[in-house]
Amino acid sequence: MREAKLEPNEFSYSAGISACAKGEQWQRAVSLFSEMWKSKLEPNVISYNAGISSCEKGEQWQQALSLLREMREVKLEPDVIFSYNAGTSACEKGEQWQRALSLLSEMRQVNLEPDVTGYNAAISACEKVEEWQRALSLLSDMWKVKLEPDVISYNAGMSACEKVDEWPRALSLLSEMREAKLEPDAISYYSL
Repeated sequence: MREAKLEPNEFSYSAGISACAKGEQWQRAVSLFSEMWKSKLEPNVISYNAGISSCEKGEQWQQALSLLREMREVKLEPDVIFSYNAGTSACEKGEQWQRALSLLSEMRQVNLEPDVTGYNAAISACEKVEEWQRALSLLSDMWKVKLEPDVISYNAGMSACEKVDEWPRALSLLSEMREAKLEPDAISYYSL
């Protein structure tokens, strides 16, 4: 753009950051944030969400959470789907179960309700570090807040049980899954 004597604006930077997210280029996405600030342009919600997503895809949980924190500091409102879910998923990939749970709690503090995707990421984060009781607690919480767990929710719960030889609980989850009219898949049976 500069070679063509065009000045980038918030929209062109946001498009670039989004492209980096799709191309799993988290370093370039973060670099574009720096360029944006140096150009005296403030990133918008789209920029931040794309940046958080690119860090999540690059398994950079610290950078994802940094962008989420910065987003709030500049008085932009994170949303459930693109901001918090990407942050929670980044924590899951980085095996940061406590931070994933913290993000679920933070959502409620700002009057946002976590969705199934956010819960699934938190359950998976617990599963990865053998926090099976917390994983099952989250699965139970979903019903309490009127969210119906999906196959991914149950698979993560069963996998958490399997990792610590709690196979009777895993079988119980499989039965509960069927009662909820969900069709177990290959991963469901692999977790037993």
